[in-house]
Amino acid sequence: MKIFILTEGGRDIGFGHLARCISLYQGFKAMGITPELIVSGDDTIFDLLKGIKYRIFNWLREKNELLKRIKDVDFAVIDSYLAGKSLYYKISEMTDGKIIMIDDYNRIKYPKGIVVNPSICSTMLNYPDNKDIRYLLGKNYVMLRKEFQAVSAKVINETLKTVMITFGGEDRFCLTSKVLHFLNKNYPELIKNVFIGKAYQDIRQIEEMKNDKVNLIYYPDAETAKKAMLVSDIAISSGGQTLCELARIGTPTIGICCAQNQQQNLECWRDTSFAEYAGWYNDRNIFFKLKHSIKSLKSYRSRLKSSRIGRNIIDGKGPHRVCSFLSN
Repeated sequence: MKIFILTEGGRDIGFGHLARCISLYQGFKAMGITPELIVSGDDTIFDLLKGIKYRIFNWLREKNELLKRIKDVDFAVIDSYLAGKSLYYKISEMTDGKIIMIDDYNRIKYPKGIVVNPSICSTMLNYPDNKDIRYLLGKNYVMLRKEFQAVSAKVINETLKTVMITFGGEDRFCLTSKVLHFLNKNYPELIKNVFIGKAYQDIRQIEEMKNDKVNLIYYPDAETAKKAMLVSDIAISSGGQTLCELARIGTPTIGICCAQNQQQNLECWRDTSFAEYAGWYNDRNIFFKLKHSIKSLKSYRSRLKSSRIGRNIIDGKGPHRVCSFLSN
């Protein structure tokens, strides 16, 4: 069976779409099918693609080349914020609706096929009734890489000793250095596990703040990220794919919103009581709110409750549920 997965990722886009598509690639592989991953991206994504059959080219711009490559496709997957509606309709027509379209905010009017929205608040988006579309909505379809599918129990420490800082693969607003500076100044006693992505612009500033309480974790792969999440008492994160990984591990999280499409997601996670929501990255009171959220999570009971909620919401089986619709 010939399957193509189309997505985007890199220094100007981030890596959330790519991480989701890698999880689906792994799900298809577990079924004995090797798809081809086609990525519109740059050199920052190479490390994520180890062991993957992939091709990198700008399929968003070179549509004719894309359509030639996938003319005999049996099934297609698209995870994109940039692809136009006409391309979805053309591929749906080519595959007679055998297309999975991953969506986060009811972005366009989709053609015949399967629409997957793995957000915990996806049922609030009022997708249109359409007999030609099957909707897979909500937490059961959260797509995490295989390292996050079966995870060991997380130990919740009596006292808060370790905080993790992670703002995805690009951190376009240089929040990592700003948050680290805030933590070093206000919580010098805490150990800080700091993720640094390949597309970060503030690496030098981060390195200048390193001390015996700061662990810098460069370009973490999924296994390294999982281990850091397991040993960190809390995390400070943006509101994308990493937030779902943190919930799966059970690491209580303080979310900072970095994009419009993250806001509703962060608010929904807050409402579950898994995450604290500190607000937008450019809020003049963001560090006051961050301090308030850290205070809330100093409580052992608060962190224990948060951890249990996160793990109960995300079970790690989402990729297999989505891939199973291939045979339906």
